[in-house]
Order: sequence, then C-alpha cells, then structure tokens
Amino acid sequence: MTDTTGPARHASVVVVGAGDYIGGAIARRFAAEGYLVFMGRRNLDKLLPTKAEIETAGGRAEARALDAREEDQVVAFVNEAEAAAPVEVVIFNIGANVNFPLLETTSRVFRKVWELACFAGFLTAREGARVMLPRGKGSIFFTGATAGLRGGSGYAAFASAKFGIRAVAQATARELGPKGIHVAHLVIDAGVETEWVRDRMRAAGVADDRVLLQPASVAETYWALHQQSSDAWTFETEIRPAGEIW
Repeated sequence: MTDTTGPARHASVVVVGAGDYIGGAIARRFAAEGYLVFMGRRNLDKLLPTKAEIETAGGRAEARALDAREEDQVVAFVNEAEAAAPVEVVIFNIGANVNFPLLETTSRVFRKVWELACFAGFLTAREGARVMLPRGKGSIFFTGATAGLRGGSGYAAFASAKFGIRAVAQATARELGPKGIHVAHLVIDAGVETEWVRDRMRAAGVADDRVLLQPASVAETYWALHQQSSDAWTFETEIRPAGEIW
C-alpha cells in the first residue's frame, strides 16, 4: 500500500452529508492532507466504500450513520469527532434538491427539505462552533446552490431552504469571524458529474462535458478556503464550469 497522504495531523474534519460525489471528494481531499475525517450520512452502508478508499490510500476516516435533522445525533457526532482529535473543519454538504410545482408541494415535502438543507446546517454549525471557539480557530463551510440566490419555478421548498442556509452562514460568519473562525458559503452553480446527471443530459440531448463539475475539482476549493490567511478570508464563492451559462 502506498501512503499518498500528507503528514498525520492531530485534528479532525467533520463532513455532514458525505455523499458519493462532492461530500466524498471533500473527505478524500482532507484525508490526503493527514486529517482524521469523520463522515456522516443517513445510510451508513453507502459511506463504507469511501472510508475504505481513504484507508487504502493511507488516510484516516470514520463513518457514522447520521440524521442531521436530529439534534441529539448531531451533538453526539461532533462530540465524538472532537474526542478523537480536535475539530478543525466542519463542512455542511446536504443538498435536498427537489422540484415540484407549487400546488404539488405538500407541507411534508416543504418541511422535510427545510429540515435537511437549512435546520440541519444550523445544528452542524452550532455544534462545530461550540468545540472550536475555545481554541479560537477553525473553519465552517456550507455548500450552497444557485437556488440560494434566486428561486426558480418548482423550487419553492429547495430555494427557501437554500436561502435560509445562506442567511445562517452570513450570520455565523459575522459572529464568529472576529473570534477566529472562518465561515464560508460555496454556491455550486452547475450539475455535478454523476451518472444520474449524465442520464438527464442524454435525455435532453445535451452532450457538452464543459457544463459539468468534477467532484474532486470542487473539493479543491474547500481545501483552498481552509488555507486562507485570516487577513483575506473569502465568505462567498461561486463555483461553475467553463461551459455553464449564467
């Protein structure tokens, strides 16, 4: 086995919403720098391949089943990461992208999307701040979307949640920045390279690779933000491929 990671660090990175694409790529990127990565998502089995991949490359990772809408689970998850190694980075990466006409958007759907994409982000940031503030340093990053900047047809639930998490990020940045915590909101403005997105593109007759984001490329931005000096922190950045029309 070849160790491709950087020097081991006595610090952990929390990734809430460590999915197969952007979340998994973020976990792999920070693990490659020697961090212990704590990954959480609702389906534990789906996390195990990413954990195995990180460990095969010589990195360190822990995988946990996590419903980030449940306060007690988020508290326990962050506390476990902190007990293993001081939490240096917290990343909230839950999407909950759904599209329903307004009259077909049930109260259950609206509430669930808000809980997943907004409320869970508040819980994640609060618990991350709780363990970071005594040390006066750390990073909290929120994955946003174009829907957080403008609402589109059929996106009443998703856009309201993403507008909300952007507001949480802004308020958190203004409060915690002067206390040494770098808070950033990343707007993902494109489709991500997945088989599902490819299928939709084929169905629409679109075959331009330039309109897709590569998860590993997106993860590089999270890593770069964490490296920024506190005299020049970025709060919000938009990520899009060269072919995206905006």
